[in-house]
Amino acid sequence: MKEDWVQTDIENIFKKLENGKRINQGWSPQCKKSPSPSDNIWGVLKTTAIQKNLFWAHENKELPEDKIVRPHLEVKAGDILLTCAGPRNRCGIACTVIKTRPKLLLSGKMYRFRPDESVMTTDFLTFFLQTQEAWLAIDKMKTGSSDSGLNLTHARFKKLPVRIAPLPEQKAIVKKIEELFSSLDSGIADLKKAQDQLVIYRQAVLKKAFEGELTKEWRDKNEIKFDWENTTTGEVMPDISSGSTPKAEFLSKDGEIQFLKVYNLNFDGTLNDKKDPAYTTKEIHNTRNKRAISKAGDVLINIVGPPLGKTSMIPLNCKKEFNINQAIVRFRPNEKILSKFLSFFLQNPETINWLEGTSKATAGQYNVKVTTCRIIPISLPLVSEQYQIVQEIESRLSVCDKVETDIADSLEKAQALRQSILKKAFEGKLLSEEEIAKCKADKAYEPASVLLEKIKKEKNG
Repeated sequence: MKEDWVQTDIENIFKKLENGKRINQGWSPQCKKSPSPSDNIWGVLKTTAIQKNLFWAHENKELPEDKIVRPHLEVKAGDILLTCAGPRNRCGIACTVIKTRPKLLLSGKMYRFRPDESVMTTDFLTFFLQTQEAWLAIDKMKTGSSDSGLNLTHARFKKLPVRIAPLPEQKAIVKKIEELFSSLDSGIADLKKAQDQLVIYRQAVLKKAFEGELTKEWRDKNEIKFDWENTTTGEVMPDISSGSTPKAEFLSKDGEIQFLKVYNLNFDGTLNDKKDPAYTTKEIHNTRNKRAISKAGDVLINIVGPPLGKTSMIPLNCKKEFNINQAIVRFRPNEKILSKFLSFFLQNPETINWLEGTSKATAGQYNVKVTTCRIIPISLPLVSEQYQIVQEIESRLSVCDKVETDIADSLEKAQALRQSILKKAFEGKLLSEEEIAKCKADKAYEPASVLLEKIKKEKNG
């Protein structure tokens, strides 16, 4: 650490809040399910209001009229909020409230604090809380028996080590981080725009394929009429079945038969059987869940959403069998329809739109019946043309897939670069020697140890 920097516990830099405390924890009354409808009606924030350095005021629940308001818990611009309860990936998330609407209260699952600006600026602390160093330190402080429900106690959090730089240097560091992040964010926005364009391109390819446009020249060359059979999925392949979930005692993290869940399905026809694998027994597989046996060539879709549209084909060379849960339907192709053709057909936006339009929607959730999956309208070409359609689609989407992979890699590198910038910043290595010299020439320059000593005297006095 640089000689004019100092490290201390985070509690030593907090200023007193309106109620005399240096850190506030909110309140969790029984609220209405819907958000507060206007700025004149009190709401209590949900933990989802706190994103990584983003504050979402709309993520709240209306406070019932019979509850007594606690105005000292009202969120104000300039507050730093941090989640103190929830699953591991959500507990310890921090953001600064840049602006907010009135009449929003802290919940009991979050802390509110502010740094004493005479020793540390709000922006400097906000960026520090985004560092991997801070995240790992906070993660070690969490308590709980399960990753799905952890707590970060006040007593532990207040001991989080933070580094203090001289104030002019803090401001220069913040300015440089903002400049670098602005450039980085611009590049990320371009990458995400390209991702969106690829999705549109992919949808257009599939739409044209199942309208017969991609194989028009092939039909003309082979003197084949455009005479596709208008039928339904169930008439083409009678073996369409949904899965079911056995009792918890028949599921485990290792076992004989892998039990697939919706998170194992992808949107591009591939199967992700490596993600959080679950297993059931051969006995359950071959008896109670026999109808859900899934094997090479079978095509799987999710029937509960949003989003609908997940489609995965079990590879033709796969040697093992799977079983599936109740949120998945399995299609078994036969001599009339190719597995890959069916997979692309089920990925087609026209098919997904049809499923959404005929599904039962409850509270924003789509539920597609297995009987509905048996009556999906399909225009079926000869198997020879199905082969050609698959080739035409794959030749176009292979390039698309390569670009998508490159974009994903670039986005991952951008996130790594963001952390690299923050790491350098809080090691005191982000500013050039010239920039540091300029900070030291500032009349407000004082070593961080002097700043910390002043605030300690104020507390003791």
